[in-house]
Amino acid sequence: MKRIITCIAPALVMAWALPAGGAAAAMAQTAAAVPDAPAEFVPADFAVPERAEGDGFRLVPLGPDLVDVDYAAYMSSISHLQRSFSRSTAWPTEGITAEDAMRDMENEQGRFRRRESFAYGVLTPDGSRERGSVYVSPSPVEGYDAVVRLWVTQAEHDAGFDARLYDWVRDWVAAEWPFAKVAYPGRAIDWATWDAMVAASEAQDAP
Repeated sequence: MKRIITCIAPALVMAWALPAGGAAAAMAQTAAAVPDAPAEFVPADFAVPERAEGDGFRLVPLGPDLVDVDYAAYMSSISHLQRSFSRSTAWPTEGITAEDAMRDMENEQGRFRRRESFAYGVLTPDGSRERGSVYVSPSPVEGYDAVVRLWVTQAEHDAGFDARLYDWVRDWVAAEWPFAKVAYPGRAIDWATWDAMVAASEAQDAP
C-alpha cells in the first residue's frame, strides 16, 4: 500500500500530517501523502497509462486484484519502509489486517478511476511478486504539477533496484505524462527542503 489518506506524523512523511487512530487510520501508503486533488489533476483528454513495462518489471494500477502481492511486499519490509518511505512508524505496521489491506486497495482503485491520483504496483513480469510501488499525485506545493514517490522492498533495495526504478520512472513520467515540473521528494529534492516548502504552502493557505 502506499496510499492517499493522511497518514504520517507532524513531522513529515511527505510532509503531510497523519491523524491518530491505529493501523486502519494509518493505512495508506500513499495516504501518507496526497492533498485534496485539484479539479483537474490531469487533462480530461489525457489517456492515463494503464500499463508500462521496464527491464524485468511491469507497472499496473493498484487495486483489489493485487491485494495479496502488495501486502506481502510491504509487510516483508516494515522497518525499511518506515525509514525510507513513510518516515513514520504509522505505516506499515504489524497490525495491518487483511481487511485494512483490501480497503486500501479499493481506495487506491477509486482514486485512480476518478483521476485524483495514480498508484501502481511494480510487479515481476509474470505478476507473481510485487517489487515495489509508484505514486503519481497532485502537489501540495505551488509550482509543481505533480509529486511522484516510489518504494521498493528491502530485498530489492539491497539488490540495487531502487536506483534503477527511480531512473526509469523519471524517464517514463517525462515521456508519458503531461507535467511540466514534477517533484521527487526525498530524491531530487531532499526531505528537509521539501518539508519546508510544504509547511510554507500550508501556512500561506491557512485562513
